[in-house]
Amino acid sequence: MEKQMKYSENGLWVLKEGDNYRIGLSEKGQDDLGEVMFVELPNTLDEVRENDVLLGVEGAKAVTELLSPLTGVVVRFHAELTDNPEKLNSMDKNDNWILELKDVEPDAFEKLSAEV
Repeated sequence: MEKQMKYSENGLWVLKEGDNYRIGLSEKGQDDLGEVMFVELPNTLDEVRENDVLLGVEGAKAVTELLSPLTGVVVRFHAELTDNPEKLNSMDKNDNWILELKDVEPDAFEKLSAEV
């Protein structure tokens, strides 16, 4: 399965795997936030639009909302983040992901940056 990684300006990475797009916190996002101590996951979203709130985050440097770089249908949220927000501090993409989308417009993904 072909994998492709892109980055959004607001500190998120997007990994395209087949038809799914996994979104997580990039090194830039980690740096901007500082150590993440608390997250608030919206648990009612079936789909997200570009610039919708994915996650409320409280970090050492900032309290903010992370906005979606893409529009798509939610496959799943990383529910473990509610009890283990420190997973967002990890460099491991298997830990610091937020949600997975499908039915994403390929052009929107291609517009994201190849650089962090």
